[in-house]
Amino acid sequence: MPTMADVARSAGVSVATVSHVLNETRPVLPHTRQAVLDAVEELGYTPNTLARSLVTSRTRSIGLAVSAISNPYFTEILQGVEAAALEHGYSLLIADPHDDPEHERKVVQLLHERRVDGMIVAPSAAPGGLLAYLGRHAVPTVLLDRVIDCHADPAPRFDQVCAENTGPTAQLVTHLAARGHRRIGLVAGLPGLSTTDERITGYRQGLAAAGLAPDEDLVVSGNSESTGAERAVAVLMALAAPPTALVTANNAMTIGALRALRTHGRSVPDDIALCCFDDFAWADLFSPRLTAVAQPSREIGAEAVRVLLERLAAPDRPARTVRLPCTFAHRTSCGCPEQPEHPEPSREGTLS
Repeated sequence: MPTMADVARSAGVSVATVSHVLNETRPVLPHTRQAVLDAVEELGYTPNTLARSLVTSRTRSIGLAVSAISNPYFTEILQGVEAAALEHGYSLLIADPHDDPEHERKVVQLLHERRVDGMIVAPSAAPGGLLAYLGRHAVPTVLLDRVIDCHADPAPRFDQVCAENTGPTAQLVTHLAARGHRRIGLVAGLPGLSTTDERITGYRQGLAAAGLAPDEDLVVSGNSESTGAERAVAVLMALAAPPTALVTANNAMTIGALRALRTHGRSVPDDIALCCFDDFAWADLFSPRLTAVAQPSREIGAEAVRVLLERLAAPDRPARTVRLPCTFAHRTSCGCPEQPEHPEPSREGTLS
């Protein structure tokens, strides 16, 4: 097996120079760096990552903690994280916190004990223990998808990356109102999540923009999962004046809502219109095809890696929150005729 000394001899440089090139510990002239990389490729040299970590105090690994990895949304985020990490020479250690605050803290501690250089975490609805641990141990961390109000919490601030939620949800509501609907229901997500709160806020803003009075009976939690959405739709259908249109606040709840509407003999969109937050690869295979807000899932994952690497390079810079824009996929479940496949921008991303 070739050694670093073999690479140095082949490239005509010192072992120290090879080390600086591979560990990025000191600038090296471009032609010298290329000679080292060519020698590495020619000899098939594989760096000893354990030895490298002892020298640099870095393992070039990232811990990723996201719940419901089987959910297509988080699966695409994971793909974005993995591609960006690999591009920058980092490996991933992945854990599923199951949206349980105690389990969340434990799995993050296990990742930290594996000496990852930093964390990307989608926090639960009660992330107090998680944030306290990360802050106490000064773990470089990017919070993903679900943001927290760091200004109102004594815990240290964290970088955050997520999609816009409020404006795109309001757009779904105003679109349904423009179709003549006056009773628009919302199957909301798990209480306590920022995504749930922001999408409820967007729903209410959409009603206000359309001149519709809010009716709290039309907002029912589906707990961000399919069976919860089935129960929520059953509650809405049992109202004396049930909604004529529905907004579902994530893809899992869309599936549950469709199942419940079929059980209650409601046809989409003839009996009830439907729009959903979260697009997925096979949304246009349904009949009718689902009108949806599409989140930039892979871009969210890739951006989280970029923000984390910037944090590792500059630990003292101010924390920031990056929001990426969504797109409006206009299809037929809202009651509109077939549309050409040109997703519309939903709202500009913001940085704070």
